[in-house]
Amino acid sequence: MATPLLDIIPTDPNPDDIRAIVAALNVYNTANSGMADQPGFAVIIRDPETRAAVGGLYAVDGYGWAFIRYLAIPEEYRGHGLGRRLMEEAEKIAKARGYIGLWLDTFEFQARPFYEKLGFELFGELEGGPGAIPRYFLKKRL
Repeated sequence: MATPLLDIIPTDPNPDDIRAIVAALNVYNTANSGMADQPGFAVIIRDPETRAAVGGLYAVDGYGWAFIRYLAIPEEYRGHGLGRRLMEEAEKIAKARGYIGLWLDTFEFQARPFYEKLGFELFGELEGGPGAIPRYFLKKRL
């Protein structure tokens, strides 16, 4: 077998290349964990007039945990309980899928107190410093 080549992409890798990396990882993970990835799920916030997606929540399978990858609420829709509703719906989906909990990460300037108010607890952090913003990892068992 020929030695594989390394192609170094310092900025903006091709999406097809990223998919190839993920596909290789999924093959290995499925073979070694005995668990196959479930599809991701979303709870979408839609503009009431145009019905266009303007924010929401997107989560992916995390081998028995739901990982909330993104949660975004446009400024004009904040303060109406949408964040709580998004998280409640995510919990319902996670329970229905048999997950043991949800986890996420958030930066210092984002929503750590919001998640803690919903019952999430800190399980890890990356410190801040020059050129680095503190990042917190939180979980909630169901």
